Amino acid sequence: MYKTIFKITKMDCPSEENLIRMKLDGISSIVNLDFDIPNRKLIVFHNGEIDQIEKSLIELNLGGKKISTKQTDQKDFKENANQKKLLWFVLVINFAFFIIEMTTGLISKSIGLVADSLDMLADSFVYGISLFAVGGTLIKKKRIAKLAGYFQITLAIIGFVEVLKRFFGDEKLPDFSTMIIVSIFALMANGICLYILQMSKSKEEAHMKASMIFTSNDVIINLGVIIAGVLVNWLNTNKPDLIIGTIVFVLVIQGAFRILKLSK
Repeated sequence: MYKTIFKITKMDCPSEENLIRMKLDGISSIVNLDFDIPNRKLIVFHNGEIDQIEKSLIELNLGGKKISTKQTDQKDFKENANQKKLLWFVLVINFAFFIIEMTTGLISKSIGLVADSLDMLADSFVYGISLFAVGGTLIKKKRIAKLAGYFQITLAIIGFVEVLKRFFGDEKLPDFSTMIIVSIFALMANGICLYILQMSKSKEEAHMKASMIFTSNDVIINLGVIIAGVLVNWLNTNKPDLIIGTIVFVLVIQGAFRILKLSK
């Protein structure tokens, strides 16, 4: 058996881990996958050649690059029996905040919150596909991924249209306090999700791994909406909200294309 280490430069939260797991699902030569999210590394234990595995990782556009391959005698792997329960937990949190941010975003007229809600929905799709496709056929998984990807793109395009309408039309000043408060709670939710998932893998290093949440895109987005809320109040203009919303919509579409790659 062989042990191959990959550097995944864009793997900064559990949703990317699940994308990789789904992409590599069905490759019979894989014996075990060991994810190190804080260090952005993936260790693949496999039989035979690594070519198919390497090609699949490159197709996800997550910056996958092979570091080393060597033979190993390791046979025992720790399996997390509670993984399905934990996935349900983070799915519920992400979907709940999708509803909360979408609702408060529409009420407060904040494009930033609406866009961040779609980012939460994107993560929900990834966890959902992981759960509902377990034990299912490859065709079933691909169909779910295709529907999720196109739905995500459609919502992001609608968001872009709204950004243009507000940019060139009458200025709607969002409620900055709602933007800041809701984003702080979303930031806490993202931290809880990563902490729970990482704790399940290594209790001894949980506090260290959870601190790496501050390198993830989700937290950067949350902080971006908070800063935008401050600037909206300070400058008395909706432009900061529109800018952060546009950035997040772009990230959502990028995530949607990664999901669509699972359907090929």
